Amino acid sequence: MRKLEKGSKKLLNAWAFYDWANSVYTLTIASSIFPIFYSALFLSEVKKIHAFAFEFKSTALITFVTAFTFLVVAVMSPILSGVADYIGNKKTFLKFFCYLGSAGCIGLYWFSLDRIHLSLLFYFMGLIGYWGSLVFYNSYLPDIAYSEQQDSISAKGFSMGYIGSVILLLINLGMVMSQEDGEAKIQMMRISFVTVGIWWALFSQYTFYWLPKGVSERHKITRTILLNGFRELQSVWRELKENLRLKRYLYAFFVFSMAVQTIMLVAVYFGEEEIEWSDNTEKTTGLIVSILVIQLVAVVGATLTSFASKTFGNIPTLIGVNVIWMILCVYAFYMFTPMDFYIAAGIVGLVMGGIQSLARSTYSKFLPPTEDTTSYFSFYDVAEKIGIVIGMIIYGAIDQFTGSMRNAILFLVVFFFVGILLLFRVPKNHIET
Repeated sequence: MRKLEKGSKKLLNAWAFYDWANSVYTLTIASSIFPIFYSALFLSEVKKIHAFAFEFKSTALITFVTAFTFLVVAVMSPILSGVADYIGNKKTFLKFFCYLGSAGCIGLYWFSLDRIHLSLLFYFMGLIGYWGSLVFYNSYLPDIAYSEQQDSISAKGFSMGYIGSVILLLINLGMVMSQEDGEAKIQMMRISFVTVGIWWALFSQYTFYWLPKGVSERHKITRTILLNGFRELQSVWRELKENLRLKRYLYAFFVFSMAVQTIMLVAVYFGEEEIEWSDNTEKTTGLIVSILVIQLVAVVGATLTSFASKTFGNIPTLIGVNVIWMILCVYAFYMFTPMDFYIAAGIVGLVMGGIQSLARSTYSKFLPPTEDTTSYFSFYDVAEKIGIVIGMIIYGAIDQFTGSMRNAILFLVVFFFVGILLLFRVPKNHIET
């Protein structure tokens, strides 16, 4: 295999193709088929699950496991970032997490109440594999692309991931809907998890074939390297104390992001349990259609939010989007019919894409003059993951102790309200006090 030059079209396309390979996980496992499968498997048979020496409400259990997984990701990310900066063969790490996630997806085929701990381990493996591989995948970007190429090839990867994940989801939906019997539908869902694992591992081979081993050579992993990521985060935190605008914005982001990410992770579980579907066929179809609606509308939402930010400014636009999210939580508390859920899905899509893209670009604009943007964005990502952990734990606790996801979703109004108040405190420029 000949080594491709940095910036070559083939190398850039090979890198972007990993998005095609791994994005099927987020759409099929994290967002659609698995939540429907989990709810159908457990909610139709038993409301409580015994696991880890406790009795959990089934939706609360998966929420807590997800929160724990993101906690591991938050701790692991700085370590992996430090390794990615120094180790020569970063492709080995990329492969490891890819195959770990792929094996986790395939293992979900055997997900059952009788094997709940092993089943949750497979779920954990998929989530860790996806986020762990992203650390090394993203770290390749400056290695394979020049600065003027990075925005376009990153966008191309996103587009390829979106197309690939929708294609496989439609195939999986066809598999599920081809069956009339409930048990047969469940079996098709199990098979869909296998297709995700195979798709992920198979299509990543093109990326693995052309990506270089890494830029650095013959560097060994030492204790210093493992802790380097945490030192960088500590350094960023010290610098934040001198940048009032960035610090206050991060406080606001931390609060409203935990609510946004929580809603995105539990939306399908909420729809399955709380919406009054006429039968299981309508439920399965309706939930997956809702996910597709969110994906499609999110593109429009990101465009509209970008236009609004240019007209009104980033912070005013973020305040407006958070107000919509807050209203959406109140609306969700009172929705019962499938049409109510479709309307909510459309609104979620509209504000989901907008708030994610605008939150990150606002952070980028507020950064001080520095060449070490990697450390700042590592801090941003860790803050986001810790926010997810807190949001999911609070949501799961309310669901567990009150027995209703409606109470949990309504409580998220508090986060959006506090986030709005904190956004009002962000100075217009960094020298304001």
